[in-house]
Parts: sequence; structure tokens; C-alpha cells
Amino acid sequence: MSGSPSMRLELRGIRKTFPTVVANDGVDLAVAPGSIHALLGENGAGKSTLMKIVYGVVRADAGTILWNGAPIGIASPSDARALGIGMVFQHFSLFPALSVAENIALALRGGRDPRALGVRALEVSRHYGIPVDPARMVHTLSVGERQRVEVVRNLLQEPKLLIMDEPTSVLAPAAVRELFRMLRRLAAEGTSILYISHKLDEVRELCDTATILREGRVTGSVDPRRETTRSLAQRMIGSAPPALRRAAPAQRYRGRLDVAWRAGSPAGVAGFALHDIRFAVDGGEIFGIAGIAGNGQDALLAALSGETRAAVPDAVRIDGRPVGALGVRVRRRLGLVYVPEERLGHAAVPGMSLAKNVLLTASHLGLVRHGLLRPGAIAAFAQRCIDTWDVRCGGVRADARTLSGGNLQKFVVGRELSQAPSVVLVAQPTWGLDVRAAALIRASLLEIRDAGVAILLVSEDLDELFELSDRIAVMAAGRLSPVRRIDETDMDEIGRWMGGALPPSSLSAMSVQTDAASH
Repeated sequence: MSGSPSMRLELRGIRKTFPTVVANDGVDLAVAPGSIHALLGENGAGKSTLMKIVYGVVRADAGTILWNGAPIGIASPSDARALGIGMVFQHFSLFPALSVAENIALALRGGRDPRALGVRALEVSRHYGIPVDPARMVHTLSVGERQRVEVVRNLLQEPKLLIMDEPTSVLAPAAVRELFRMLRRLAAEGTSILYISHKLDEVRELCDTATILREGRVTGSVDPRRETTRSLAQRMIGSAPPALRRAAPAQRYRGRLDVAWRAGSPAGVAGFALHDIRFAVDGGEIFGIAGIAGNGQDALLAALSGETRAAVPDAVRIDGRPVGALGVRVRRRLGLVYVPEERLGHAAVPGMSLAKNVLLTASHLGLVRHGLLRPGAIAAFAQRCIDTWDVRCGGVRADARTLSGGNLQKFVVGRELSQAPSVVLVAQPTWGLDVRAAALIRASLLEIRDAGVAILLVSEDLDELFELSDRIAVMAAGRLSPVRRIDETDMDEIGRWMGGALPPSSLSAMSVQTDAASH
């Protein structure tokens, strides 16, 4: 069997099944040299599985892969890299205990001197506007910084086909523009790009062709530049995307979350240490924090969730009670829940079932009695999360690692919001989610905000922040910018602040600014 020599990659009749789901069902796909080809579909439609087959992480049960017109077998990622196929995963494939340079060296054939490679990586990262520090240990990097390492590592391999799975989910607007310039330049030089994204405006701007998957099958291919965002969404989900309705909250509860964190944060927290930060979040409002990854957001969330404790109890208050020196469990019993940005490893244990994963944060809700697990109550709680949030999986016994990224996110959000919280910390809540799932989560955040819950929303998606937030600030180099009501600012101003262009007067005022001044 031979294919068209004019095509870089062809897939014919690809089928892959898992014990509880058919991920790919007779998929055909053709990618030309120098094209930027989007792969679209809902969470669980089979996109990531298909790309893992191309990259040799997963083997297809049936079907043929052709490379430059000739049939091939791809048994491992090293086989894929030898052909010239690179992939930037949505869930990163980095070793936390190694440095950035060492991680890059491991991916290159024949090995390289990490020191010399670090110099080259620094040059490439600066050239493309996605800076990385080769000497940093990966475990100290935020999710956004790890994504930059993945991109740079692939660029150093000079790929003929580059697969990108949700590459802009944690990038600021300026970095997205730099990434697009880089991808267009690569395509002009003959590199093929396979681009998975739920950001349909980006697909329409960047991609030449879009193939659409639904429930594991190809439903069509279109020129995204001739489509609207709404029509693309409708092709993906089979109906018009749900509209988001925003209303004024019925009631406000002053200072449900009150923060007065003094300078510094312990070692081991990714990104910048925190400077003196003061703000309060009322019940009945969403307080949005923007910022490029690694500017102190992780340290702030660790301080608020209880993963990092303060020396002074008053550093964090929940409904007036000082909890700064108390741990995670006490804060949760007081009504605080947390949706971290890293799903696998932080929000959920990959090798544990969904039922067991609810015990990580919800055991105090009658799931354990007198020190003994209550399997029926645990299964019922997990099933409610699955049903309410339309989590597509193999049931409560399915391991977390078997879910697509979007479905796992829906489960984690459902697990947290099902606990009737008074304070919600949520980071990148719709990262990698399709339009339907993103709308569901955003509508749920607005619903609980209207019921009097205080929500701290950390995101790099400015559209999301402006759609949901009542007030907004920026984290930059461990400092909090002035706070603005959402109707007092715009994306241009917040984008400039994210890039470090803070107002001069704020550099001294930020550390003493109180929430009262911004109400």
C-alpha cells in the first residue's frame, strides 16, 4: 500500500479502543508539507489518542500510517523523533528532578552536553519570545514555564511534523503572537504543524485546514478561515454553543477571604517570592488575577490553600477567622476549596480511581465514619460529579489517567464545587476545555458567585477573566498590581501590566494597597 508522496502524513482507517470506550473509529487524515492543520473536537472526541498514535505513545488496533507516501510503523516516541515528528503534550513529559537543560538533552538523539545545549536552548527561547532558564530545576517551574520547555525542546530537534496539543492555554497574548509567528515561519520552511486547540478564534487565525472529530469519527474537514467561531463550535458539538448569562449577585458578604501576606515565601514554590500582598474577596464576587505564568501565582495559591503556612495567623482570614498558620484540612472544613491548574499529580492521582480521588478533598463530607471508608457514599458522591458535570469516562472505578484532560478537569471542578464551599480558589479552570465544557464551568462559577461564594480566579485567559470577573488585578514579579473594577479597565491595560509595564506609582503602593480603596 502506498499513499500520495505529496502528503507528509496520512492516516487510514485508524482504530483504537480501550476497555470502556472507542477512542478512534476508522479515522482518515492527511497533512501536507508546510500546512498548519487543526484537529478539532469536544473533550473525549479522540484527538489526543490519535496524536499519541502518530507519536508512538499508543499503538493503534487497526489502520495504516503513511509517511511521505510510504507505510510505516511507529512503535515508540524515539521512532517518531527519528522520522522528524515532535510533540508538545497537553500534560507534559518532563522529569521534575532534572534541570531544563538535562530534560532537553534526554530528548535529543545521541545525547548532548547539557551545558552547551543550555546555551543553545537559551538562544532559541529568546529568539522565539518564549524564555526559559536552562539551569532551573523542572520541579520549580510553573505549568506555563514547563510548556515553554516542551516547545523549545521540540524546536531544537528541527522537526518535519510538529504536533501541538493546546499550546496556548497558559500563554499571555503577547506570547501567543510570538508563538504564531514561530509556527508560520516553520510552516513556510516546509514543517507541517498539527494543531489541537479549543480556542477557535486562534484556529481561524492560524490554520489552513481543520479536521473535525466527534465521538472518535471524522465528521468533516473545513477551511477555518471561511468559518465563524460559532459555526466551528456547532460543527464540533452538533449544536450551537450555550450562551453565558451574567447577572448582579443577590447579596454580598464582605471579606469572606481576607489576605495580608507579608514579604517572602518558602523555597520550593515555583516562580517569584511574594511581596507584601493585601486584598479581600467578598462573597458574591469573582476576583480575577491575571499574569504570565511564574510571576508568583503558584506561591499565592499555596499560601491561600494552606499548602504553605504563614508565621502570622492573620495573614489569611476566612470569614474573619485567622487561618494563616493552619493547614489545608482546617481551611477546607471552614469552606475553602481549591482547583489547581495541574490536573494530574496535584488535583488528582493518576493511578487511582475517580471514586478514590474524591477522598483527596471531600472525605469530611460523610465519606469516612469513625475512621472507616463508606464505599457506597464515596461511589455515590463520585457518580454525582460524573452525572452533573457530564464527565465522559468508564464510571467511578475508572482511573484518573484514563480520562481526557478536559473530562478530568470537569471531574475535579465538580468534586470541589459539590462541597457547598464559601470560598473557591480556581486556577486556569477551562484550560484545554471545549466550548461546551468551558461554558458549563464558567456558568457554574457565576451561579455560585450569585449565591454568595467568594471566588479567586487565577487565569492567563484574558477573555475568561473579563467575562467572569467583577474586579481584576495582575501578578507581576511576585507583586499585586492596583485592583480595577472590570468596567474601569480593558484588555490592553491588563495585557501591558502582564508584560511588566506597571504604573510607576504602583510599585511602591502595591505592597500597602488595601481592598477598601478599590471597592
